[in-house]
Amino acid sequence: MNAEEREEAVRKVVVGATGTPGSLAALHKAAAEARVRDAELWVVLAWQPPGGELGSRNGLGPSALAECRAAAVERLREVLDTAFGAVKPGVTLAGFTVRGTPGAALVDTARDPEDLLVVGTGSRTPLRRLVRPSVARYCLAHAACPVLAVPPSPLQAELESVHRRNVWGMRLDPRELAP
Repeated sequence: MNAEEREEAVRKVVVGATGTPGSLAALHKAAAEARVRDAELWVVLAWQPPGGELGSRNGLGPSALAECRAAAVERLREVLDTAFGAVKPGVTLAGFTVRGTPGAALVDTARDPEDLLVVGTGSRTPLRRLVRPSVARYCLAHAACPVLAVPPSPLQAELESVHRRNVWGMRLDPRELAP
């Protein structure tokens, strides 16, 4: 690719969206990076049919798959509305729903070496590591472009701590939350 073709190529910042606090933080960081780079912001929501791909082979018809895709599109709209509301991100925004696993969907979308892939690292408790593989690790291992990993907010860790205490019925001392 020569210099002129490179100038004409669309630069993009790709980010995954799920609606979790970690993905919203990554979405805001991706919007900031897109503004700095004068790039388009591509927001990707990956979806799979109930039961994963194996479940779709065992009796889900085209209408059920269309409903799953429609639900994913609606979820993406909700996430973007939650993230930006009436305030626009200040860059060209494109939303995509992709059938597949989150890591593979993000890596396939950000396949140009000029792209930037932004992922949230989320909270990685030992139990979550066993149950769900890390999307961020997958992207770091397989992406053809730079990957920016956004750590979870310290407030999110405090919120999860309060939630755990509530689940176990433990008393909360408000002084523990203040520095």
